[in-house]
This record gives sequence, C-alpha cells and structure tokens, in this order.
Amino acid sequence: MPAGGLVPTGVAKERAELYQGRVTLYVVIACIVAAVGGSIFGYDIGISGGVTSMDGFLREFFHSVYISKQHAHENNYCKYDNQGLAAFTSSLYFAGLVASLVASPITRKYGRRTSIICGGFSFLVGATVNAAAQNVAMLLFGRIMLGVGIGFGNQAVPLYLSEMAPTHLRGALNMMFQLATTLGIFTANMVNYGTQKLEPWGWRLSLGLAAIPATLMTVGGCLLPETPNSLIEMGSKERGRKVLERIRGTDKVDAEFEDMVDASELANSIKHPFRNILKKRNRPQLVMAICMPTFQILTGINSILFYAPVLFQSMGFGGNASLYSSAVTGAVLAGSTFISIAAVDRLGRRVLLISGGIQMIICQVIVAIILGLKFGDNQELSKGYSILVVIVICLFVLAFGWSWGPLGWTVPSEIFPLEIRSAGQSITVAVNLLFTFIIAQCFLAMLCHFKFGIFLFFASWITVMTVFVYFFLPETKGVPIEEIIFLWRKHWFWKKIIPEYPEVDDNHSV
Repeated sequence: MPAGGLVPTGVAKERAELYQGRVTLYVVIACIVAAVGGSIFGYDIGISGGVTSMDGFLREFFHSVYISKQHAHENNYCKYDNQGLAAFTSSLYFAGLVASLVASPITRKYGRRTSIICGGFSFLVGATVNAAAQNVAMLLFGRIMLGVGIGFGNQAVPLYLSEMAPTHLRGALNMMFQLATTLGIFTANMVNYGTQKLEPWGWRLSLGLAAIPATLMTVGGCLLPETPNSLIEMGSKERGRKVLERIRGTDKVDAEFEDMVDASELANSIKHPFRNILKKRNRPQLVMAICMPTFQILTGINSILFYAPVLFQSMGFGGNASLYSSAVTGAVLAGSTFISIAAVDRLGRRVLLISGGIQMIICQVIVAIILGLKFGDNQELSKGYSILVVIVICLFVLAFGWSWGPLGWTVPSEIFPLEIRSAGQSITVAVNLLFTFIIAQCFLAMLCHFKFGIFLFFASWITVMTVFVYFFLPETKGVPIEEIIFLWRKHWFWKKIIPEYPEVDDNHSV
C-alpha cells in the first residue's frame, strides 16, 4: 500500500446506495441548454453534404466538379471525386481535432462552462465568415473556425451532461447531446431542401443559419451553472456543494459530495493528466477512449450523412429527390435517438450497442448487394430499387441512432475518473474528429474505387466493434460516475491488466 495512505487514492469505497436526490427542473434545463452544443455539430454534418451538391456553390468555388456533374452518367461513382471539395468538408474536422486537445487544460483549469462559451463564439465567427465567403480561402478559414468551435463544444458538453445528471438517469440526460446533434442534422437537411431553390445564393443562407445555434450556445454557456465536480476540482468546495444540493433537490448529498471531494483530491495531485492516462491502471479507459469514437465513425454513418445528397444523386435520384431522401434519413436519426433515451437506463448500454450493430451489418450488406447487382457505370437504379435502398439506409440510420450514435459519446464521457476526465474526453473527441476527417477526405475517392464494396468495408468494421463490445465493455448502467473505476476491477479481462493498488508517479501523485 503506497505511503501508508498519505497519497490521495481517489474514491476508495462504493457509496452508490447512499446517494440521494431526484431529477430537478433545474438540472433538466441546464442539460437542455448545454446540449445545444450538439446541434451545432449536427447542423454542420447535415449542411455540408447539401451545400456541396448545390449548383450555385459548385459554380462559384469548385467549377470542375460542376462541369463533371453535368456529365452525370459517365461514371456514377466518381463524379464528385475532388480533393478540394473533400477538403471543404474535412478541414473543419482537422481543426476540431487540434482544438479539442487545446480545450482539455482549459476545461480542467477554468471549468466546463468556459469551454462551452469558447466553442459557441468560435462557431459564431465561422458561420459569419462562411456566409460571406468570396473565395476558397475565406471558405476554408470559416470552416477552420467552425472546427475550433466543435473541438471545444464536443470536449466540454458531454462531460458537463455526465457530471450534472443523477446516476440513474445519466445515460438519458447525456444523450441530450446526441439528440441535439440529430435534430441539428435534420434541421440542416430541411434548410438545404428550402435553400436549394434560391439560386444562386441559397448556399450562403444554409451556411449562415449556423449562427443561430452558435448564439444559443454562447449565451446559454454564460447562464449555465458550473458542474459541482468541476467547482470542487477548482477548489470551490462550498459552491460545489451548493450547486450539488440545488441540482439534486435535497441537502442530503453527503455520500455523493464525499465521492467528488475524494476524486478531486486525487485529480489535483496529478500535474500531467495526459501522462497519467497512459498508466496501467487507466488502460481500460484509454482503450475505450480510442476504440469507441473510432468504431462510431467506422460504422459509415458520417459518410451517409455528409454525402447523402451526393450519394443519392449518384444513384440516379434527381437533385430535389436526393435532398428529400437525405431529409428523411435525418428525421429517422432524430426519432431513433428517443428510443435510446427511453431504453438506455433500462436495458443498459451493451444491449443497445450489440443489437444496433447486428441490424447495421444486415443493412450494409443488403445495400451492397443491391448496388452490386443493379447499379454500375451508365446505369440508374429503377424506382423500386431506389426506394428499397432508401428504406434500408433508413433502417441502418435507425439502428445507429439508438446504439453507436449516442453511446459513442455517452460511454467515454462517463468512464473516466475525475483526474483524467478532461484529458480522456479530449482523446475521445480528437480520435472521433481524426477518423471523421479521414473518412470525409477519403470517402468520395473510396466510393469511386470501391464502388458498392464501400458498404461491405463498413459492415466488416461493424462486425469487429460488435464483438469488441460483447467481450470488453462492462455495463455502466446505474453506476455512479465516480465509482465506475470499480467495474474494471471486476471485469473478467481488465482485472488482469490493471494493478491491484494505484501506482505512484514521480511527482508523488498517483
């Protein structure tokens, strides 16, 4: 046992059964306001694909793509394969990746609210620049500012939601982020459906309307309370306890408060969270921080959402029909998140991830078979097969919306002990945005070269992730956020990896 117990060891015993409190209106409103950060992420995912298929936008910035689009049937899979056009979409995610790493020390030192405000303001600047863009340089600068906003927002918002929510509803309230994301995607699709008729400037309106959720996020961030975990970590124990009493609706919060104080003492003894997360005792959390966001992107969902209008146009749908079809998939995604919110704290995380994975594999294989047999160069899908493809893609989106969509964010945000929580969330966001960037940059070229095989590529990855969840992810339903550390010590595999007692580092901190 290190140093006779003089070194802080974090939460030393399980007190979950002593937690008291109820869901207060205060915490629900705080979570809804914070979740607006997700709508920004979703709006951008949805808006990009629609804007990049609008003639006015292509004529002004990507004329070569506009010309090749006019020769629609020369090569169905390759007509949008342009690295400059892909860079318009993917530059945002690379900027977000860098910003999320910068956001980690800010979130830890100055609180979750500060990062939410920084994210909202950056997004506001980016939306304004994009709407007024006169050349590709302005367009890319605007996208980079949007990326900074997403990096900060995605780093802070899931943490904020996990820390504010009571244990028994943490899954449902954390999913407010994914719900806001899906509603953002759906809103973007409907905006694109309307603005595509406003030639040649409709795309400016599509990009500029992102300023609305950005303003809500900035103003909301100024009005939100800081989380009790963050206040205690920053040394304001009394304020932390008052916020905790207010959000739980009772002054009987001793057990939960003690867990937070224990966790914060350990957190404050650690000078280098990123170095600490590499320690053996944090190996399970590090693996999840990398694998969960990687797998979420490798479901192929972003490819379908980014490029749904392009994808459907490539399959022979007309311009209006393709935007309409992608609006339908956006609506399905938003609706399916409600299934997850209702089920996650009843059925648990594992059941949703495994069942969703199986349904997604089946859907990807069916789409690949239809496109492989019925769709090639100089061909259009018949109306019947086109409708079938949209239905199957909707079933895929439905499965994603109740499984990997929300849980790809929820699980990583709830598994880290406080001392590495901000660093862990940064890794989660950075990995998510890295793979989003790679897929966004490569998808059009992959579609061109793999053709229908692109769907089999993603189906094989979903098989891998479903097996991974079955064997390696413990169920976190109903476990207090500061006590999830005990789950790894009971898990059949991870208990072999993590040491029995905490290691002490060079700074006398664990």
